[in-house]
Amino acid sequence: MAVASEYRLGPHTFPRGWFVVAESSELDQGPRAVRFFGRDLALYRGESGNPVLLDAYCGHMGTHLAASDSAMIVRNGQQIEGDSIRCPYHGWRYNAQGDVDDIPYHDGPCPKSASIRSYPVVDTMGCIMAWFDEEGGEPDYAAPSLEQWQDSRWIQWQLDHLGELDIHPQEVLDNMSDIRHLGPTHGAPCEYFENEVRDHIYIQRQGGPMQLYGGVMLYTTTWYTGPGILLSKQVWGDTAQFELIANTPVEDGRIKAWHGCLVRAQGDEITDEDLDIARQTQAGALEAFATDFQIWRHKRPALKIMALKTDGPFKVGRSWYSQFYRARGEAASVTSELNGVYHVPGVETPAERNHAIDDGLPI
Repeated sequence: MAVASEYRLGPHTFPRGWFVVAESSELDQGPRAVRFFGRDLALYRGESGNPVLLDAYCGHMGTHLAASDSAMIVRNGQQIEGDSIRCPYHGWRYNAQGDVDDIPYHDGPCPKSASIRSYPVVDTMGCIMAWFDEEGGEPDYAAPSLEQWQDSRWIQWQLDHLGELDIHPQEVLDNMSDIRHLGPTHGAPCEYFENEVRDHIYIQRQGGPMQLYGGVMLYTTTWYTGPGILLSKQVWGDTAQFELIANTPVEDGRIKAWHGCLVRAQGDEITDEDLDIARQTQAGALEAFATDFQIWRHKRPALKIMALKTDGPFKVGRSWYSQFYRARGEAASVTSELNGVYHVPGVETPAERNHAIDDGLPI
């Protein structure tokens, strides 16, 4: 396992951006104790329906706000009030901004020194996404979304929870530039390929025959919105789907991952057959992604890649990723030098192959 400093990404330990921290449905069972970015966190849904993410420990005596299921205030369903949460130990109440706004046995002002950090968080595409920034800044850009998620003809994913993996997310992001693993790893050698940098978005366009499906041509446009959330539009024949792959740092050098597929019904109404096809489609996509997962489990860190010119633009990808580990004011200088399209010597481009599918990019 390697850590961020070994990749020389920047001064920060964890990247800045939007990250999945739970599946939306998980909050239906009440507050959750979660751990990401090397810190313990309390995640819950307020009575308004909005998710809230706070640092975990009450400033009073250090009690975890969300880890108890035996305290009577929890068992009686009295822990959540509005969008606030009460500590299970003494009942101190924290609002969604992380400030104590009520102490049940105290009539005076609540101590400001008991405040804890609150994180921007949204509920979108069946995911709870949180904005993390070591500098404590507000989001630079909106959380990623797909307009198809709101279309009743598309079958929404239920996430595959892939668990934790001892690998730095840099190794995951390297896949975006890695043209040469597509054949040996996935049985889908690409016939055209390019990368593009657009500020906080990193794009891969590629196409080639799929060995697992009898050589059917697959065309994909895949993009990261920030460092933690990948979306991919995949087209073969008359069929299209969207895939989500999310990775979130748990510790420096350890991630947690999720996966899902958004599949269109055959008609205007979703049938049982459509649901079965969607489940099979997601399982097939997960099988393909699992080959990467297995390789990541059994490789040493690639702190320096012995890259050939025809391997893909790894240096561009790593430079793009580094912006999220630098001070906010430095990110623009990174992307101003990188913004543009990158090709691999000897490999056709989408334009040369008349690749004209709608990217699906929300920009």
